[in-house]
Amino acid sequence: MSEGIAIVENQGVIEIHIDRPDKKNALTSDMYRAMTAALADASARDEIGVVLFAGTGDAFCAGNDLKDFMSGPQGGEAAFDFIRAIAAFDKPAVAAVQGLAVGVGTTLLFHCDLVYAAPDARFIAPFVNLGIVPEAGSSLLAPAIFGYAKAASMLLLGEPVDAQTADHAGFVTAIVPAEGLLDHARKKAAALMTKPPQALAATRRLMKGDPAVLTARIEEEARLFKETLRSAEAQEAFAAFFEKRQPVFRR
Repeated sequence: MSEGIAIVENQGVIEIHIDRPDKKNALTSDMYRAMTAALADASARDEIGVVLFAGTGDAFCAGNDLKDFMSGPQGGEAAFDFIRAIAAFDKPAVAAVQGLAVGVGTTLLFHCDLVYAAPDARFIAPFVNLGIVPEAGSSLLAPAIFGYAKAASMLLLGEPVDAQTADHAGFVTAIVPAEGLLDHARKKAAALMTKPPQALAATRRLMKGDPAVLTARIEEEARLFKETLRSAEAQEAFAAFFEKRQPVFRR
């Protein structure tokens, strides 16, 4: 469907593979659009029951390709369209995560039902470090899962969360040896396909609660994200990133 995204369909499961290992699976606007289209396809087809996210190589997803993201408004809009799609997706989603999961590579996981992590998985939300705010409802969901203090280290300091901490908090379902990670996630996706679909869907809706609360937070984050992206702080942060130096922020 797109360079950098590979779609595999197998017995009712659509696998979305982020397949750009030379760039640590950093996402471009075209890749976002391909994933959004895959989710729409999965939602529309009765024979599809589960979506599985995976990354190729030694990283799950390094977040946005910043050059692509900053090249014009299409990058941001494609990203937010995907975020809205994964948050509203009406069927189970499974993820197999190894290595780095940065930015949206972490925040999309808040919307997956089952997340299996290799021991080397590292979840990083560097939004504040870039002069912007979190997205995908993570400002609401991270404190709910990790507790406020741990979420603050993740979202305010941008400190990595390792697989063991994520497992203890309940952010990931289980830690799985790297060599068996994808097979394990596939088996769990297949197990979901054996469940009665109406009962499964109803239970997911009950567990997730009122979608209006999450939707409102996602839209508030999106508004603030766009505002802060134009700020002097973000301009300095992004310039420092590309120039490989420490940013200097005025108080």
